[in-house]
Formats: sequence, structure tokens, C-alpha cells
Amino acid sequence: MTRLVSGRFSLALRNVFRHRSRTAATLLAIALGVSSMILAGGFVHDILAQLGEATIHSQTGHIQLAHQTYWESRSRTSQEHMIDNPTAIAKILATEAGVEQVVKRINFVGMLNNGKRDIGIIGDGIEPDNERKVGSFMRYIEGRPLENVDEDGMVIGQGLARALNLNIGDRVTLVISLAEGAVNTQDFQIIGIFQSFSKEFDARAIRIPLAATQTLLDTRAVHVLVMTLDQTKETDRIAKAVSALVAQQGLQVFTWRELSDFYEKTVQLYDAQFGVLRLIIFLMVLLSVANSINMSLYERTREFGTVQAIGDRPQSVLELIMMESVVLGLIGAGLGMALGCALALIISTIGIPMPPPPNSNLGYMAQIKLDPLTVAFSGVIGSSATVLASIYPAYRASRIVIVDALRHGI
Repeated sequence: MTRLVSGRFSLALRNVFRHRSRTAATLLAIALGVSSMILAGGFVHDILAQLGEATIHSQTGHIQLAHQTYWESRSRTSQEHMIDNPTAIAKILATEAGVEQVVKRINFVGMLNNGKRDIGIIGDGIEPDNERKVGSFMRYIEGRPLENVDEDGMVIGQGLARALNLNIGDRVTLVISLAEGAVNTQDFQIIGIFQSFSKEFDARAIRIPLAATQTLLDTRAVHVLVMTLDQTKETDRIAKAVSALVAQQGLQVFTWRELSDFYEKTVQLYDAQFGVLRLIIFLMVLLSVANSINMSLYERTREFGTVQAIGDRPQSVLELIMMESVVLGLIGAGLGMALGCALALIISTIGIPMPPPPNSNLGYMAQIKLDPLTVAFSGVIGSSATVLASIYPAYRASRIVIVDALRHGI
């Protein structure tokens, strides 16, 4: 049995390369389809990876912890749902393997006044030096980021700076309402104007030092502990471990994916679009290969009649044609995978300049991010399309009447 299969495979291999021009056209169709799927998949994978890192390193961090009531309300109420012992908890979290750092934040809402008009803002009180790694995707178009020495410094979003006509060095007044109904105010100096990936965020966002925020609110507590990790892929594992550490203290853990509704909807959108693209490429390969195989089998009709005339069964003809299709599919898929990977590396070296996405300020340089699963799946689709395209032509060729096959072309 093994010798029979080996012999049939050897014959199929010889037949494939006997018809060189037809084989070359078929292999080209398969290879182009497979490489197209690899490039499209790598492009989408890179977009999602860059969007994820932008989300993590401009707003959310990898993991956030807060009281359950804070997540339920999802409001920036200044003195509610706060963590009373943030420093002790942060030290415990920092001991977990894979954790880069733990930073503290206070969220608040208020009014910002430039001496002429007021505008509502959303603010974060941050630890300036520790926040550098969390906010590494923020681009400062003017000035610089906050530092620990900036006791009365403030950085604001580009949209907010335009709305209030603010420049570096200008003084503004921040007004915050306390839980008891009192109002606290403090003057700050603008030292930086930033852009993030979100226009809506930039239109209302400010950041001030954590110490100044705690003074305004008359508290030593914080709303959120933000964790950054050594590797984004470790997020789910570390989130599970952290949840066990803080469960008794009433804290709930959320990952960056759970915090970013925009990212999850973008993933769903691109998954649907890429699924349709895969289907289109699959059908194109299927039709191209079916056409090529039909023409090839038509030209070989007398050959199949002769094979059956000397004693081979129709089943043997069917098996031979299917074996040839398997060989074509494997070779074409292999060539397509190699071509796709080579083109991905070349394109990634050059880069693809991309405009800002919708609701974003920043453009970026896209690449083709090779994913082993996408490469393998593309190869499977290419080879599967080849085999499927051969089933009906092979069946029809195996059922042809011997006399009609021998008279073909005469």
C-alpha cells in the first residue's frame, strides 16, 4: 500500500512538471492568493498591535485597579470610591513577576479658567516621573511632560489649548468642587501641550502632579492604581494573579482591553473585514485554479482514455488527478508563504505612512507584522482551494467513456 501511494505520488509529481506553462500559471495564482492573505493579515495585525500599544501607553496602562463601586459608577467624582492605602498596595503589586511599575492616579472633573472664559475639563493627578512609561505614546507638540519638581505645572490636550487659546507659560486657574460642596482653586502654569491618539480626549484633558491634586482635594487617597508590564502578552496572566492578591481589599482588576471599548469595536470591525477578504481571495484562487485544471484535463482527455484502456480503473484516474492537485496546492502554498513573508519584511523595512485614523490626531508608520498563525492559515486556505477546485473536474475526467476519450481531438 505504501509503495502504491509512493508510486502514485511520484507519477503525479512528474505530471505536474510535464505541463510547465499550465503548472506555472496555476502556481502563480495560488502563490499570489496566499501571499495576499499574508500581507493583508499582517497589515491588520500591525494596525491592531499599534492601536493597542497606543491605548496602553497614552491612557489606560496594561492593568488598572480600583474599588468595585468605582467601576460600577465609572464617574470621576473627586472624593468617592478612593483607595486609602495606595502605597502599601502598590508595593505588593510591584513584587509580582512581569510587573514593570505601579503608578497612582486621581481622577477629577472641574473648570479651567484662562481669565476670560471657563471650560469643563477631565483631569488626572499623576506621579510625573513614574507616568513617563505609561504615557510614552503621548506626543508633546509644545513644551515638555510634567516632572516631579513641577509643583504648579500643568499639561493639557491640544484641543483644549486651542479652545482657550493657551500657550506655554500661560497661567490658568483650576476649579474643583469637593464632596462637601466647597470649591477649591489653584493657579497652574502651562508647561506642555500634548497629542494622544484620541481627539475627544485631547479636547478636554489636563494632567497635574498627584501631590497638587491631593492638596486640592485634601486627601492622601487615590482612585486608581495603574500597572505597566514588561510584555503586553502577559496581561491576562498577571491580571488573574493580581486579582487574587487584592480580592480581600475590595479592589477589582480591569485589563486595558476591558477599559477600551473603542479598541474592542475596532478589533471586531477588522476581523469582519478580514474575514470577507479571506473569502474573496479563497474564491479567486478556487476559480483561477478550477479554470486552469479544467483546461489541463481537457487537453489530457486522450491520456486518461489510454490509461483506462490498458486496464486502470476510473478510481485510479480520479486518485491520480487529486494527487496532482495536492502536489500543486502544497507547492503553490509554500511559494505563496515564502513570497508573502519576503514581501512583508521588505515592506516593513520601508514602512507605510498612514494618515490619522478617525477621531485621532496622530498618523503613524504601518508595517506588515508577520503572525505564524496567519501565515499557516493562509497556506492551508491556498492548498485547500486547489484541492476543492479539482474535485469536480477530476470526477468528470474519471467518468468519461473510453471510446470517446480515445477519439478526443481527432
